[in-house]
Amino acid sequence: MNPIPDPRPSRSIRPGPLCCRTYGAVALLLWALMAGCATTAPVQEMSDARQALQAAEQAGARERAAEAYRRSRALLEEAQLRLESGEYGPAREKALEAKRAAIEARIEAAD
Repeated sequence: MNPIPDPRPSRSIRPGPLCCRTYGAVALLLWALMAGCATTAPVQEMSDARQALQAAEQAGARERAAEAYRRSRALLEEAQLRLESGEYGPAREKALEAKRAAIEARIEAAD
């Protein structure tokens, strides 16, 4: 009499080092994607950049440091466009760049 064959596969899949690394990499990728989706609007960064630009303007940067002032204003406008289109990461970066340029313009105007 022949025994009934077992329908389960003859090899068992045991988690080994490669399997664990794969699961870890997938988990890390999913976490990164979820973190990117949860990004909040850069409200504080935008406010800081506007205030820095206003301080530069009050220091006379529009006339005495025109290039840095124009660069700051352009970066802030680009940040605003990115913010409105929901691109929060790039908006944050542009706002930070605008703040740095405004500070540079204010310092240059004060010299």
